[in-house]
Amino acid sequence: MSKVTVVGAGNVGATCADVLAYREVAEEIVLIDIKEGIAEGKALDIWQKAPINQYDSRTVGSTNDYSKTANSDVVVITSGLPRKPGMTRDDLIETNAGIVKSVTENVVKHSPNAIIIVVSNPLDVMTYQAHLTSGFNRNKVIGMAGILDTARYRAFLAEELNVSGKEIQAILMGGHGDTMVPLPRYTTVAGIPVTELISKDKLDAIIERTKFGGGELVKLMGTSAWYAPGSAAAQMVEAILKNQRRVFPVCIKLDGEYGIDDCYLGVPVILGKNGVEKVLELDLNNEEKALLETSRGHVKEVMNVLDKLAK
Repeated sequence: MSKVTVVGAGNVGATCADVLAYREVAEEIVLIDIKEGIAEGKALDIWQKAPINQYDSRTVGSTNDYSKTANSDVVVITSGLPRKPGMTRDDLIETNAGIVKSVTENVVKHSPNAIIIVVSNPLDVMTYQAHLTSGFNRNKVIGMAGILDTARYRAFLAEELNVSGKEIQAILMGGHGDTMVPLPRYTTVAGIPVTELISKDKLDAIIERTKFGGGELVKLMGTSAWYAPGSAAAQMVEAILKNQRRVFPVCIKLDGEYGIDDCYLGVPVILGKNGVEKVLELDLNNEEKALLETSRGHVKEVMNVLDKLAK
């Protein structure tokens, strides 16, 4: 029986579980949280709409009882705290790294063969933490960022061009946030290069909006996004469990690809039953290489913060 665990029953985790159930990606979906009753309540709510939306995936909830997650095929980690006023970046890293470390230890104990998808922020360094703690091969510990970032990029382009977002294919690389690396050369609309359909000024403006897409939503709502991030994580789970071998940008430890070692960055990969089946190396031009190096430096700086905190 296929089984997925989503750790963290907040907005992102609950959305991920809901999408997984609605799309019948797994036969059982376990939602787990440290807050009493939250996971049980949201899982029950999702299950009660199964007769309405016509799906059979069973959702169950648990308050910090990882025995119910045993033998999960995929585990999605969304747990962690948002950055609060007065909290430094280092404070946030230390707090969330402790949470992700504890969660990962429980995952390894109860589901030693699982593939781990990290959604917790700061995403690149939390993927690093999960990888360190689990000891799993790099293809089985990956971060969700690129799918979300490209979805925002594609949505903005679809709006500007007045076309279906389904027709737009795109790749973004690098860290999650304002140092992400846009690749207009690899952006197409039904196979047509996007540069033939939109002016450089408008395209540049869309790229900038994409870089700060998360911040735009925080300003509007006073909190982080959840529908798109939760759906993006669910799409990764589906590609793995159904062995779809889809090409997605995901955060993974690089071991020489793009001339980069021991750094967690978003790159295009083939995603299938073994997690990352293959890292795809694009032939970047000098400008793109420079942007990727800038992003690498930023992510490595944050990874170094975690290394110092661990000493």
